[in-house]
Amino acid sequence: MNLTEHYDQLYKKASEAILTSKYTLDTEINNTSDSRYGITLLIRPSEQIKANIQLFLEELREVEPAQYYYPDSDIHITVMSIISCYDGFNLNQISPNDYIQTICRSLIDLNKIKIDFKGITASPSAIMIQGFPTDESLDKLRNKVRENFKNSDLQQSIDSRYTIATAHSTVMRFQEKLQNPEKLMQVVSKFRDYDFGEFTVENLELVYNDWYQRKENTKVLGEFQL
Repeated sequence: MNLTEHYDQLYKKASEAILTSKYTLDTEINNTSDSRYGITLLIRPSEQIKANIQLFLEELREVEPAQYYYPDSDIHITVMSIISCYDGFNLNQISPNDYIQTICRSLIDLNKIKIDFKGITASPSAIMIQGFPTDESLDKLRNKVRENFKNSDLQQSIDSRYTIATAHSTVMRFQEKLQNPEKLMQVVSKFRDYDFGEFTVENLELVYNDWYQRKENTKVLGEFQL
C-alpha cells in the first residue's frame, strides 16, 4: 500500500464530509453500559511525540471544545486487532498466556521498528496523525502475527473487519455536532504536513481493551521488549 496516497484519499473524502455536514458522530463514547471489549497488540508513541500531538489538540480544542480528545495515556498505533471488540467479550473466555506465547513466536528475528509521525489525515468521524514506518519491519511483524494466530486454535478475528496496513493514531473523535467545521479544518490544514517526530519502538503491549483504548478500561496482558 502507498500510505501517502491512502492518507491523502482519506483526507480528501473526510474534509468534504466535514465541510458539508456529512460527518458521523460517535454516539457510544459516553455510553457507560458499552461492553465492547477485545484484545489488541499495540505500540505507544514516545513522550516527545505525544507532547507534540497535544499541542495540535490544544488548537483543535479552542475551536471545538465539545469533542472527544485522546489523553496521552490512550494514544496508540494498532499493530493488530487480535480479537476485535465485541459486546460481551471478557478475559474468562481465553487463556492470555497462550496469546502471549504466540506473540513471542512472532517476534523472532524482528528488526527494529521506526515510525515517522508526519501530518494529519481524517475520517468522517475522527482526526488522525499519519504514521509512516521507515522500512518493512512492521509489515513483517504483522504477517508473522497473522500466520501464527491463523495456524492456532485460539479465538481471533484478525482481518475480519479490514486488513490493517497503516500506522496512524486516532487522536480526536466527533461526539457532538461541530460548532465550527470551517475553523476546525483550518487548524487541521495548518498541521496537514506537520512533523511530529520519528521514534524507535522499544516495546509492544498486548492489552485487553474497550473500543476507545481508555486507560481505565485497559488491562496489559503482556509487554514485549524489542
